[in-house]
Amino acid sequence: MAGQRQPTNLVLLKGRKHFTKAELAERIQKETVAPCDAVAPPEYLTKEEQQRFIDLACELVRINLLSNLDCDALARYVQSEAAYVDLNELAKKKRKQAVKAKDLSVVLPLLEKLENLRDKAFKQCRAAALDLGLTISSRCKLMIPKPKEEREDDPMEGVLGKGRGA
Repeated sequence: MAGQRQPTNLVLLKGRKHFTKAELAERIQKETVAPCDAVAPPEYLTKEEQQRFIDLACELVRINLLSNLDCDALARYVQSEAAYVDLNELAKKKRKQAVKAKDLSVVLPLLEKLENLRDKAFKQCRAAALDLGLTISSRCKLMIPKPKEEREDDPMEGVLGKGRGA
């Protein structure tokens, strides 16, 4: 069973396949590249969420991981992150109230519901972060490594000469 098709640059970097010039040109021409010229926060985000969207979008565009098609996915991440932060703050306040309360039977069920909601928001946030390459491991899966540049100032050149290994 064949694996998922990999970008041409990645296949070339791995060195496992040798393309003719015609095959290489055809393969590159067939690859789909989504533009990133109209990345903007959706209007349904709050002002704070829009600013967070812009900050993240700038970073993701800079490392070529975001296109126009990803705006809604990033917006969902920003919303779930904001929900998690809000629920986290509310849970902190309720925990303090629970410690001070004399009748815990009223506060504890509410605190348990808040914890469940916070956990769901965290899971949504994490899933969206993985899809967008906002974690180290997911970024490594999404990014194509750059070819290694040959060092011009090889310390062994002086001893062995430039023609070593040839």
